[in-house]
Amino acid sequence: MRIAAIQMVSGQNVTQNLRLTEQWLSQAAQQGAQVCVLPENFACMGEQDADQWAIGEIPGQGQIQDCLAEQAAKYQMWLIGGTVPLRVETAQKVRSACLVFNDKGEPVARYDKIHLFDVEVATGEAYRESEHIQAGDTPVLVETPWGKLGLAICYDLRFPELFRYLMQQGMTWMAIPAAFTAATGKAHWEMLLRARAVENLSFVVAANQGGKHPNGRSTYGDSLICDPWGQVLQRLPQGNGVVCADLDFDEQRNIRSRFPCLEHQRIHIPMGGEA
Repeated sequence: MRIAAIQMVSGQNVTQNLRLTEQWLSQAAQQGAQVCVLPENFACMGEQDADQWAIGEIPGQGQIQDCLAEQAAKYQMWLIGGTVPLRVETAQKVRSACLVFNDKGEPVARYDKIHLFDVEVATGEAYRESEHIQAGDTPVLVETPWGKLGLAICYDLRFPELFRYLMQQGMTWMAIPAAFTAATGKAHWEMLLRARAVENLSFVVAANQGGKHPNGRSTYGDSLICDPWGQVLQRLPQGNGVVCADLDFDEQRNIRSRFPCLEHQRIHIPMGGEA
């Protein structure tokens, strides 16, 4: 399967960001991508997190969701749509939702970001996503023509129990849209992605924001595609662009057969309400 990760430096104008998204999807299609992953907040990097409410959409309606469905159908590719702010009826908050569309443009899955980024990265650089975003509570595994796809978003990457739980349910590959900060990305981005790949003997496709945004925020970039042995197949250090790689699932099966560490697991990871 040929997959693409798109890296963007999104601004505040949704229409302009969607136009750029369409251009990069076109390039990915020209390179033969059957699946494409967009970064977190691809449609808008606002002045502050509260701006996500202003562009928030009702599930199943809105220009961002329409764009994703149209592009997936146009290029007959599966599309992991970064994140879309979806409004919550019971509060003036949004869910940070990763929507998956099949090659007919049909929505087939939704994952709401579970772990919210409430941290102080450095003096004067703090984030409080929970003030404007409502956390999800359900891991999501998607049936695809290439096996089961696990979904995670940005800060989720730091919680290996999420990925191990997905692996226990049969995960074959994972997509991780992100907007990692420049500081945390430099320190931890690559090592975390490669660790998640090796721990679960799974492919990792990570699409990041990557540059200096109009709101003054800097994101790390380095969107990459990693194989189950932890080797980086393709990467894009900074700026807007697309990287593609071929995922060899036959070789993955060989690796899991020769090196059956997943079968040697002795501790089961419960999730949610499991006993």
